[in-house]
Parts: sequence; structure tokens; C-alpha cells
Amino acid sequence: MSATNRRHMSPIWAPGIFGASKHHDSTRPLRYTLTFSSPTGSICSTQVAALVELGANASIIGRRKDVTEAKAAELQTLRRGSKVLGISADVRDYSALVAAVKRTVEELGRLDYVICGAAGNFLATVDNLSTNAFKAVIDIDVLGSYNTVKASLEELKKTRGKIIFVSATLHYTGSPFQAHVSAAKAAVDALSGVLCVELGPYGITSNCIAPGPIAGTEGMARLSRPEIASEAERVVPIQRLGRAHEIADATIYLLSPAGDYVSGDVIVVDGGAWHRQGALALPYPECVTRKGVVEGVKGMKRVKDSKL
Repeated sequence: MSATNRRHMSPIWAPGIFGASKHHDSTRPLRYTLTFSSPTGSICSTQVAALVELGANASIIGRRKDVTEAKAAELQTLRRGSKVLGISADVRDYSALVAAVKRTVEELGRLDYVICGAAGNFLATVDNLSTNAFKAVIDIDVLGSYNTVKASLEELKKTRGKIIFVSATLHYTGSPFQAHVSAAKAAVDALSGVLCVELGPYGITSNCIAPGPIAGTEGMARLSRPEIASEAERVVPIQRLGRAHEIADATIYLLSPAGDYVSGDVIVVDGGAWHRQGALALPYPECVTRKGVVEGVKGMKRVKDSKL
């Protein structure tokens, strides 16, 4: 695919940069391979698509077998000769992820990169947030990320691989309605830092990418008001919403040789939005003093008898 025809990344990246092994071995395919958990969202699927277009093979892991396999088939059409596996597994199930990694290596030959993108989110004040709902997000984001990496470690040591976590910026400031996600993503950032130190001697890097408000994503559709796009100039210093391919660009940078000496960092791609503490553009303090409910937001959890 020519650079001018790419939809999933900026046109600056050299074609085929993920098409040759870092450590040539005639018994292994000359092709980088990645495993990606929860790749069906707008941002995550764009990340995988960009890497496949640039030469990588991939296995993608999702809970719903039909959706995951359909997405894999779609991604495989992006480059002639590419191989993309769709594997059904729950990231909270460590044994299922061990099996997924085993299948990846058996069918694709090796594992160079792991991207942890599993996440769950909705809006709720602590008053409206049940302990089960809080735990569900922690289990998906934190335990799911831990399981994905742990299941992949031995293979990553063989290839001196790279790990990326898809994080967020919500925990940098006090973000209303996001106690569960803020706690989860803070833990993911901390986990990445520990892995940077523990796995560095094996040649493995670990980093996070923290997207800001990205246009056309499920998160923007469910977790913000419809008029936020028109308010972007007020909310985001760059004065526009982000684009999914800009997250893919950060991914390519970290996984390419250009990112070989970057580890333990969080790459924030948000146009400076987190400095304004208002990526969701919710009215404050009204949003937290009216029973924790903001009209017009699809992903808002409500408790009828909630009292603040």
C-alpha cells in the first residue's frame, strides 16, 4: 500500500518496517508478530491495522468469538500475505491467555510485541458506583493487563520484545465520574514502570500510551455529550479532537527501532487536554451536585435513590 493511501497512520512511516526480524533466524519467519488484547474498539483496531499494513502479523484476543474472528479476517485483508489470528479469550482468565500465546507462536512463529488494550468504562459518581462495578473495571484493566503480559513473558524474552499498555489521562487530575477507571489506569501505569525495571535486563521495553479525547470512538460517543466536538476549541489546547491514527502513530514509534531506547514512559496523545482538566466537557460543579447525573450522556450510570 502506498503511503498516500494509508488510512490508519500518518504517511511518514516507511513501508514494511515491521516486515523483517530483528534477530535473523532462518527457522523463523521474517515477520514481526504481535498479540493484542481487546482489539475491536476504534483506537485499538486502528493500532493493529497500522502495524499489519506495515508488515506485522498479529493475533488479536477478545471475549466474543464471532466479533474477534470477524475483525481478524478484516485486518488480514489490509496486506497481501498477512496473517491475523482471532482468538476468543477473557483477559481475566490467565490459562486462556497462556493458550492464546501458545497458539500465536505455533501458527505465527514468534512473539515480538504485546499490546494490552482491554478496558471497560462508564460514568458514575462514587455514590452511584457499586463495589461490583468498580471491581469489574479493575479486573478487566489491571488483572487483564497483568495476565496478558505474564502469559507472554517467556516468548518476549526470546525476542527481546516490547510491551505497550493503552492507558488514559483521567488519573492525572480529579476526574468526576471516573474513580474506577482512574484507579485502574493509575495501576496500569505503575505496572508498566515495574516491568520496565524488571524486564530491562532481558532487552524488553514497557511503555504506556495515554489517548485523550479521540473523535469517532465509542468512548466519545458514550462518555461525553454530543456537542463536545463543537466545544473542542474551548476544551483542548490544540483546538480539535484527536484522530485514531494519531494513537497508531505513537504505537508505531514505540515498536519501531526509533523507540528502542524508550522504556518506562507514558506517551500522552491528547492535544494537551489533560492540562485543562476537562476532556469530557461536563458542567462543574452541577454535574456532581445533581445526583451525579448529566443528561445527554449515554454511558451514565444512574441510581434512583442516590443521595449526595
